[in-house]
Amino acid sequence: MVQNIVFLVGKGSSSISSDLSSSTDQTSTKAPKNAAASEDSDLSMRTLSTPSPALILPAQPPLYPHSSPHPHLHPLSPFLPPSTPFNGSSSTSSSETVAMVHAAAPPPPFSSTHSRRRVARDHHQGASVPIDLLPDHVFLDVFARLPTDQLCRCARVCRRWYNLAWDPRLWRSIRLTGDVLQVDRALRVLTRRLCQDTPNVCLMLEAVVASGCRRLTDRGLHTVAQCCPELRCLEVAGCYNVSNEAVFEVVSRCPNLERLDVSGCSKVTCISLTREVSLKLSPMHGQQISIRYLDMTDCFALEDEGLHTIAAHCTQLTHLYLRRCARLTDEGLRYLVIYCPAVRELSVSDCRYVSDFGLREIAKLEGRLRYLSVAHCGRITDVGVRYVAKYCSRLRYLNARGCEGLTDHGLEYLAKSCPKLKSLDIGKCPLVSDAGLELLALNCFNLKRLSLKSCESITGRGLQVVAANCFDLQLLNVQDCDAPLEALRFVKRHCKRCVIEHTNPAFF
Repeated sequence: MVQNIVFLVGKGSSSISSDLSSSTDQTSTKAPKNAAASEDSDLSMRTLSTPSPALILPAQPPLYPHSSPHPHLHPLSPFLPPSTPFNGSSSTSSSETVAMVHAAAPPPPFSSTHSRRRVARDHHQGASVPIDLLPDHVFLDVFARLPTDQLCRCARVCRRWYNLAWDPRLWRSIRLTGDVLQVDRALRVLTRRLCQDTPNVCLMLEAVVASGCRRLTDRGLHTVAQCCPELRCLEVAGCYNVSNEAVFEVVSRCPNLERLDVSGCSKVTCISLTREVSLKLSPMHGQQISIRYLDMTDCFALEDEGLHTIAAHCTQLTHLYLRRCARLTDEGLRYLVIYCPAVRELSVSDCRYVSDFGLREIAKLEGRLRYLSVAHCGRITDVGVRYVAKYCSRLRYLNARGCEGLTDHGLEYLAKSCPKLKSLDIGKCPLVSDAGLELLALNCFNLKRLSLKSCESITGRGLQVVAANCFDLQLLNVQDCDAPLEALRFVKRHCKRCVIEHTNPAFF
């Protein structure tokens, strides 16, 4: 493995190099939910200065790296434990891998005379146009589609690529993956490099995505909070070593944060400002956390009191996902509706204590609610669905899978009050029959997705009515239903673009 690695980041590179080569992180490890491999390489010993402003191109549309890294390469060896093996089909060894941070200084360029002769010779021989002849904006378009590790790898190809790879427009987001990546160190070195022109503050960085990096701890988020005041998006799904303290610091120091994903972070039980910040602000200003999108799926320790605090501080929430937060009850939903009247999408799937009373509170969101998931909430019946249907007439998506108390009467309320419904999942609702399905089809003509999986009372008659009225149907799930072959063919004939998921071996 790599023994001596020097990180060169322009000004002040020697201190960063010694810091990284001498320090190691010891972080507790557990099995991650989602983990992707990462890439790595050795570094040359050349030092480069920060690109001058003259090298920055004229303003163009914002560029964001968004593609996923190759699953077999490991470009982040400086941040991997010394004993970490490189598994995968790639033959890349530790001496051939590329460092995460721009530590890679480019190799010495060819002389201009040699380059001109080579280009002339290739052109004379009819060879393809050298890549060096491509204009800078084409390179930037390509680099914008690379994840952070591969972008750093490109920075060491040559001097020109180095300058282009560190164009500020390419560093509006940092995306790290890998269950053994020492992500705390990676974030520290990257932010230090990006703070060169504005000491201690990285003004260009707007998004940090480290989902599945199980070695991420509060120290990594502390670095982000200290250096990235313009952060708008933070995704740390599955990073179960992150705690409330670090999350509080991020939301306190990053006032523009709008999107926060802490799903699977079992230690996170609340979202709030730090005590120090709260004391400095008036009660009204203390509630101004600008988060609009919050995903706390699988935050098992979240309780009603925690949801109360979240709602009181994050009053601008529009998207909230609380899947499998099994300790929540109807009382927590009451707090949510009081403080967050702008919620458009809400999921409380698998929250077994949520009942019809909770749906009555949710119904107070009225026409603002577009998406609702109450899947596997066994205490919900037609009464709760009737509340939602009556007051939330603009509902577009409803997932009521596994709500065994739902019957044809609930579908009738839904069909007559929510005619613009586009997606409905009522799988595993044994009391729903053809009668309710016919009422739905005769009122909700815009229906595009319908799941009837394991609805034992549904037969071919109900399916034919759906197909005859919902021409825009794109997905129909009738797995484990008593759907005859003729009905399936009828659906296929009338709904040309519909994908039918079924368990009938005779239909293909």
